[in-house]
Amino acid sequence: MNYFREQILTLPQLITEISEAFLNEAARALDDNFCHALERLYVIGCGDSHFAALATEFAFESIAGVATEAQNAMTFSRYGVIQFDAPGFAPRASASAVIGVSVSGGVSRTIEGVLRAQARGLRTFAVTNSEQTPIAQAAGAVLTTRAPDVPNAAGVQVPGARSYFASMIMLYSCALRIAEARERDVRVWRAHLSDMGRRAQHTIEMSDVPARALAARTLDAGEFVFCGSGPNFGTAQFCAAKVLEASGDSAIGQDVEEWAHLQYFAKAVDTPTFLISANERDASRAAEVKTAMQTIGRQVIEVSPQGAAISADGFHLPYAPCPEVFSPLLACIPAMLFAAYRAELLGEPYFRAFGGGRSIEGGGGISRIRTSALVV
Repeated sequence: MNYFREQILTLPQLITEISEAFLNEAARALDDNFCHALERLYVIGCGDSHFAALATEFAFESIAGVATEAQNAMTFSRYGVIQFDAPGFAPRASASAVIGVSVSGGVSRTIEGVLRAQARGLRTFAVTNSEQTPIAQAAGAVLTTRAPDVPNAAGVQVPGARSYFASMIMLYSCALRIAEARERDVRVWRAHLSDMGRRAQHTIEMSDVPARALAARTLDAGEFVFCGSGPNFGTAQFCAAKVLEASGDSAIGQDVEEWAHLQYFAKAVDTPTFLISANERDASRAAEVKTAMQTIGRQVIEVSPQGAAISADGFHLPYAPCPEVFSPLLACIPAMLFAAYRAELLGEPYFRAFGGGRSIEGGGGISRIRTSALVV
């Protein structure tokens, strides 16, 4: 049984079920005075939560007009927050806010970032699955994202998909709420968000069979590279994470521009390389980089909107057309299906079966994700 694929198939219904409720939750948690006074926003997290922040940073800036930084929780808590200790930064702190994203609510570094920001006068919010989680207790306000995994008969833990979508949709909802409070017209954006469930279903229908064919074709590959720009840099990171979690294979998430400066020189010629594009702001550079990838022998897999491929040549995994700002909700689906099929075809257990010192307990076993000491 392909349990990861079964989770992916539930995403369209999940999006439809939670979108309106999350918009209401954001309206409750983000008051008008806060939305008007906000000048700078930091969205922090680790793993999928960080990738959700990267994927939605563009929404906060383009829809709500708020200067936003999506930072890894370690970077923010140990380094970025120090700016507010400098003389004269207190007023800036009062106009700044931190959203800490943690599905479990127990990730030490994200809790630490929230606590350190709060101590310096920043307003803090937690995006988490319950008001009872440690990060919810640490933050000034909570936005709950209840989206439980669909149980499977064998009790197998699968790579995160539903939780990632729930985090993204809550962050999109926050961006729309801030924009609305600032008297920006968000009716079109809300309509697009409410339609994303239908588009996700269409994406699955288009990409499921090609994703399996691609997994079969690349079984002998030893490494995978996922490239994206803007909001889809987060998508690239997330897709690489799903390959790592599903089959244990080496996978890299990279910015399209940075690929041209780095992976362009890699020794392995035919590395499967996923070029994720919204075919909007990224289109011209993605087209140039695709030519470079193909010229030096990479197996290029273009992930882009149906009917709007960068070029007609090469392998194409399509997703349903949508505005670039919301494309992370769709662009990751074909690559998730690919990861699910690769693990199935190779017979690999998800998360390496939590062997070699890995465990669910203690937040990742020896990595101490949830038991690491806080610096506050």
